[in-house]
Amino acid sequence: MSTQADPMNTRIEGPSPAMAVAVDMAKRSLWLLPVIVVLSAAFWGVNGVASTLYALAIVVINFLLAGWLLAVTGRISAALMGAAALFGFLLRLGLIFLAVFAVKDASWVEFVPLGITLILTHLVLLFWEMRHVSASFAFPGVNPGVTPNPYLPDN
Repeated sequence: MSTQADPMNTRIEGPSPAMAVAVDMAKRSLWLLPVIVVLSAAFWGVNGVASTLYALAIVVINFLLAGWLLAVTGRISAALMGAAALFGFLLRLGLIFLAVFAVKDASWVEFVPLGITLILTHLVLLFWEMRHVSASFAFPGVNPGVTPNPYLPDN
């Protein structure tokens, strides 16, 4: 008799840490919004701002889709969640390609700010989020906020 869990039948119950992290990254992207709008307006004008906002929307949707895929497939089985992580990455890269390809001939597209925003926003949000992700079983996902101990005096 084997004591190992079967990944095909093991489900992940409870709230999804992946979705919590994705939503937190979407919230953090709002802090980047004024910075990238001002920078793109200064260098590329209105078309640069439109391209930058389009790229930021792609990045946020990409992270939310990644969290959603892991949350949904984890409730079905751990093996399916692993497949969603692996093949979902390829799917999301394809969707990014299609989103850029769909607007390649539009008059408002500036490719330099679009590309810079796509690459840098992914990296900035991922590195920024690393500081806020908890790697413990007690609090998976985003670190809980600091709460004062009600039994200690305020000093």
